[in-house]
Amino acid sequence: MLKNKKILLVAIVPILLFGGYTMTKAKPVVKEKVKGTIYVMPQSFLLNLSDGRYAKISVALQLAPGQSDGASADGTSSGSESGPGTLPEEAIVREIITNSVTGQSGETLISSRGREAIKRLILHTIQQKTDVKVEEVLFPDFTVQ
Repeated sequence: MLKNKKILLVAIVPILLFGGYTMTKAKPVVKEKVKGTIYVMPQSFLLNLSDGRYAKISVALQLAPGQSDGASADGTSSGSESGPGTLPEEAIVREIITNSVTGQSGETLISSRGREAIKRLILHTIQQKTDVKVEEVLFPDFTVQ
């Protein structure tokens, strides 16, 4: 009888320990997905810099939830690689980006700190001068030569 209790105890203790572990372990953290829409501007920018270099930049905007990118409901776009995109105020946004980056030094744009400062400047100016609700400015492709 004592042998049966020992065997039972040896079998039950690990089950209780591991069962208790699974009940107390932390739940996985759910990462939030991007809220809103990412609007990739169809044309990249080729801009002169102050030190004789130039930058080729692709720009995307994280639009706030509810902000329309202007695309039709069926998902088709009137924009093409050589034409304007579907964002209603795209011409103004392009001018803001052009004016913010043109004249910067290549060294400023090469540093991550400099790029972040330019993104903040672009974001602030878009929020001041347009009705486009942008939460973040992204540079998917960025080349300085």
